[in-house]
Amino acid sequence: MTACKHVHYWGKVQGVGFRYTTVELARHYAVTGYVKNTLDGQVELVAEGAKEEVDRFLTAVAGKMAGYIKSQTVQDETPQGFEEFQIRS
Repeated sequence: MTACKHVHYWGKVQGVGFRYTTVELARHYAVTGYVKNTLDGQVELVAEGAKEEVDRFLTAVAGKMAGYIKSQTVQDETPQGFEEFQIRS
């Protein structure tokens, strides 16, 4: 069963390579979706895949970027059928 998680990260998450690091991490997991900066200084991430794989991926992102993340919210969403994981503008 495909899961979809929508995450917003706050802190010093822009200008630190967050999006590029996230895309690199995504290559090691069977996930699709996107990551992007928002106008209010957040990073938004949507990841789809098997629930366990999405959870492992999000744990890896939080661990790798822990020094920059002050808080985050995670919401379950309906899968959208992304074909790859990419940076959006």
